[in-house]
Amino acid sequence: MVGNSYDCIVIGAGPAGSCCAALVAEAGLRTLLVERDKMPRFHVGESLMPETFWTLDRLGVLNEMKQIGFTRKNGVQFVQTADDETPPFYFDEHAEHESAVTFHVQRAEFDKLLFDTALKRGATITDETTVVDVEFKKNGSHLVSLKTVDGKTKQVATKIVVDASGQQSLIANRNQLKEVNPHLKKAAIWAYFKNAIVNGGCNPEVTCVLHTKSKEAWFWYVPLSDETVSVGLVGDSDFILKRGGSPQQTFNTEVGNCPGLQRRLRDAQPVGKFYVAKDFSYTTTQASGAGWVLIGDAYGYIDPVFCSGVFLALKSGELAADAIIDSFYRNDFSAESLGRWADKFEDGVQWIRKLVQCFYDKDFSFSEFMQAHPEHAGKLTALFAGKVFEGNPGAIFDDLDPWLENLKGANALT
Repeated sequence: MVGNSYDCIVIGAGPAGSCCAALVAEAGLRTLLVERDKMPRFHVGESLMPETFWTLDRLGVLNEMKQIGFTRKNGVQFVQTADDETPPFYFDEHAEHESAVTFHVQRAEFDKLLFDTALKRGATITDETTVVDVEFKKNGSHLVSLKTVDGKTKQVATKIVVDASGQQSLIANRNQLKEVNPHLKKAAIWAYFKNAIVNGGCNPEVTCVLHTKSKEAWFWYVPLSDETVSVGLVGDSDFILKRGGSPQQTFNTEVGNCPGLQRRLRDAQPVGKFYVAKDFSYTTTQASGAGWVLIGDAYGYIDPVFCSGVFLALKSGELAADAIIDSFYRNDFSAESLGRWADKFEDGVQWIRKLVQCFYDKDFSFSEFMQAHPEHAGKLTALFAGKVFEGNPGAIFDDLDPWLENLKGANALT
């Protein structure tokens, strides 16, 4: 039952929102977590980064994830061509801790687990409830208008509003804070396949990234525990969406341009429909304001290639929760206090963004860089694992940047 007044209302029960609500409630603050859809609900983004371990451990859900039986993810593999299937980057070759192996998750089950965890930690949770409006007050509590599935409306007061509404970005869109990345105007078409080739048994599974012959697009390939594989096509929006035909026809055409994927899908059949998303790479100009915070995809999203979405959602939810708790202790709900985590967060995220830029440079190849600089294998694998908030994650670019520039210059002369 939703009450009339809270210390904190979190909009959206994805990984960011549920994580933040769980930690804020655990600290003793009255917390309401609001989800628009009925839980569990479908969501793409099944492959996790190993560094999610630490937040998931803090939430106390790792044992439950193991009991569910999600597929274990041991590394990432990049396939340039059918005859260039370089060995995967295995996380545990450079880290001996349990965190080196992570999961491929069905997001409906994973997100529901986190939603329920927020309840266990003391939050009030409600699904099938839409946030109709947020009225920010200069003095006193803000007012959030809710509408339930039966059409009833209610106005609830709160000191802090956390926007974890995903790409809906309720506050960012209302305040025109959202900026689409002009260099990453991508689109994706994806589906789930049965009878696709997987390693199986005790053999380690990885997330596979497969380029098409032209390198105009690429596919993700993520084996799941229900014996399906999530397969997605990603490329420039114009290339993916403005060519005529149905999404499935476009997808199948590009499968024909990707021999490595043809082999994996040789006997496979799609399960259900083909999904489409576009213009999903964006930032926001600020993480917080007086009495509000943006986290997860509501704050920004980079690109699906390195599977950073859930990791950054959880990390932003955790960091924002700590800032919210501290703000209550100090009775300071200013933008500066609620957003004091954002600079640290951006310091780490910049290295994932930079790696994404390298990936989309047609002159770049991870295998060629490793051949030139094998001493960086551990550093590169650490970036793939999400180790961007500690140590010196940018050190690899001291060699990668000049190497790529020299390569581009050499290719320009040929």
